[in-house]
Amino acid sequence: MGLAIATRLAEHGARVAVGSRRAAQGAKSPFMTVPLDVCDGADVARAMESVEAELGPVDILINAAGITAEQGVVGHSDDLWQRVIDTNLTGAFRLTRAVLPGMIAREWGRIINIGSTAATVGWADNPAYCASKAGLLGLTRCVALEGAAHGVACTMISPTWVETDMLHSDTAEIAAREGRGRSSADLVREIREENPQKRIIQPGEVAALAAFLCRDEALGLTMDNIQITGGALW
Repeated sequence: MGLAIATRLAEHGARVAVGSRRAAQGAKSPFMTVPLDVCDGADVARAMESVEAELGPVDILINAAGITAEQGVVGHSDDLWQRVIDTNLTGAFRLTRAVLPGMIAREWGRIINIGSTAATVGWADNPAYCASKAGLLGLTRCVALEGAAHGVACTMISPTWVETDMLHSDTAEIAAREGRGRSSADLVREIREENPQKRIIQPGEVAALAAFLCRDEALGLTMDNIQITGGALW
């Protein structure tokens, strides 16, 4: 989803930097690529310094880093819990904290957090992910209030299952844990068939909404949790 959003914003003329733990310096890319581990505060500071030196002040921030963990509350390790919270919630907080003062000073900014229907719907085998996305919604609302008088909008986009690598890795984990003879492909077909629209949400749909939220006309859309579900909760 992050790549789809970056591509769409670049098509609209934005100068885009993409941060990732897997970003390769010097790799051929239409974007500036920055090695970034959002779980490391010092790494966030280094990445932001590099981006601003190359591209200038940050006017749009998309918090799209995310991981999941297929593990119920019973037997859930502290380390796994913390890794999910640090990536999905604390990472977004660190990046927002880095860019928000400049946005307020310039009287313009857009912060878009990529959430999930998990922010409002529980999932028995994924408490860390659900908690992190619920926390991200709370952060979204607080940032929206802090930026409201300064032309800064903060919104969360919450899709259900999206056709990404995470979809296939998650379903593979679920299939392996259940041990009922169903494959990842079987689960993906079930997700598609259970959706009222009989399909899986595509990254481009999320990207199109994110691009709209960055327009001047979308300033009034702040604090909102906008769901893209095709009618499904998950």
